[in-house]
Amino acid sequence: MVAAQLTHHPLVACVEQVSAVLSEVCDYEPLYLDTDAKKTVLLGIAEAERRLAGLKLKTMAAAGDVAEDSGARDVAAWTAAHTRAEVRPLRQQQKLARAIDDHWARVGAAMTDGTVSLEQALVIVRGLEALPDHLGLEVIADAEARLVDYARTCNPTELALLADRILFYVAPEIAEAEEAKRLEEEEQQAHDKTTLRTKRLGHGWTRTTIIHPDASADRLQTYCEAFTSPRKRDDALGGEEDRIPYPRRMGLAFGALLEHLDPARLPAHGGDATTLLVTIPLASLQTDLGVGHGLSGATDLSASQIRRLACTAKIIPAVLGARSEILDLGRTRRLFSPAQRRAMALRDKTCRAEGCTIPATWTEAHHLRPWSQGGNTDLDDGILACSHHHHLLHNPRYTYEVRPDGRIRFHRKR
Repeated sequence: MVAAQLTHHPLVACVEQVSAVLSEVCDYEPLYLDTDAKKTVLLGIAEAERRLAGLKLKTMAAAGDVAEDSGARDVAAWTAAHTRAEVRPLRQQQKLARAIDDHWARVGAAMTDGTVSLEQALVIVRGLEALPDHLGLEVIADAEARLVDYARTCNPTELALLADRILFYVAPEIAEAEEAKRLEEEEQQAHDKTTLRTKRLGHGWTRTTIIHPDASADRLQTYCEAFTSPRKRDDALGGEEDRIPYPRRMGLAFGALLEHLDPARLPAHGGDATTLLVTIPLASLQTDLGVGHGLSGATDLSASQIRRLACTAKIIPAVLGARSEILDLGRTRRLFSPAQRRAMALRDKTCRAEGCTIPATWTEAHHLRPWSQGGNTDLDDGILACSHHHHLLHNPRYTYEVRPDGRIRFHRKR
């Protein structure tokens, strides 16, 4: 008799009726509904989903015995096993269910009546639990009521912004001081959790993973975007760089950013200015064949890569003779001077590659005739090239010619 009564509990009957009704209508084709009817169905389903989510959380909060009966770790694990769902979001819902059951009855009621969705409830509860512990019950209750009311007109993203600043609405006299304290705590936590890891993947690739504060990430993104989207004239033609996917452009920009760091401004490393030393035989450098060997475990580089980097003195190539004696160390006296750079900028205006309109301020100075082949550091031998075309100038898979108008035209080798 007791089992029969439990089977017909209103909640059980509700679930059975919902399932039965859905079975009856699932074969109907929405295609034949008129526009207003489709709107009604979509909005009705959304409200039903919100109310069912509220009922689900209420049941999860009271379902500890379900997990105990089956030996499951918790109700989330039991639900995942029986519904073929991922356990992580269910654990998030289980935590929310307990929080609503213990503290936030108004949020639970708003879910039950269809006002607040599951996503909105997660945002509201997260914001409420982030409030300072010393606030009075009236202030906290006011914050909960306001956020539930905001949920009527705000999506989860908008609601999250309001939840972060809810103190400015319910307790403006202490809001600024509490906000400052919260930001300091978040910044300290971000500083404490900052990590950078590199893993060599082989074939010349390395994966770098960094977790760092938002302010540091903003600076890095801003600096990299300076390389990915340099100013162009409104009538400029699109170049190859415009067809490169944005994530790859950001990766290339990060490499360009590192190349443009001034070693003289970095801390001393090993008792000397921070530099990368690479040894390479003179014959290899002249013919673009061979490998440069980094010191102190640095990565080996191709001859063409060394020649390109040497243009801006971001590395020091130690050029060796036949008996490994050092023939040349450094490029300081062979670099273009700031005055020469300004003169080239006035002359070239932009990157000298044909069709490229990246302005001179974003370019790098390059010797048309490399110093390893007797080139001179003078204006006639120097041109300005953007990072993309500077790579091509040193890429052995490409040749180039200087056009009568002074522009550089590239040709891929067949």
